[in-house]
Amino acid sequence: MTLPLSSRQMVALAVAGSAGLLIGALIFQSLGFAPCELCILQRWPHLAAALIGAAYLALRLPAVTLIAGALAAAATSALGVYHSGVERHIFEGPTSCTSNGVTGLNATDLLAQIQTAPLVRCDEIVWDIFGITMPNLNAVFSAGLVVWWLIAFAKARRGA
Repeated sequence: MTLPLSSRQMVALAVAGSAGLLIGALIFQSLGFAPCELCILQRWPHLAAALIGAAYLALRLPAVTLIAGALAAAATSALGVYHSGVERHIFEGPTSCTSNGVTGLNATDLLAQIQTAPLVRCDEIVWDIFGITMPNLNAVFSAGLVVWWLIAFAKARRGA
């Protein structure tokens, strides 16, 4: 089965996909769901993918450029998987946005930890629906975008 879309149309939709995920994140933020450090990190590859795709479309860059879009989508998908694991305490998150625990701390160290604590922690689920969190959604949708970018690349290489 082949998709009836041209490679350029597919790239435009990939750009729209990354832009849509970015806009969705900003909407959630405007609704009071403050992002943690890992949430913000996941946004940068989407911005890169959108810019790569826009440059490809505007400047008629070579097809190999689309691999960079796929890599950017893969990066944010991987970050989404990692963040999902941090939220569920499968992986240890960055010390800058996770709880270090209080075992063995004296009062001075405990106070210092409290004063330097992030406003939003990476290891706490801020929002979910049916147990699916925002990093889960980002990981899955971004993995789909990786496949989309690669199909667009294959079509572009064939001149379609």
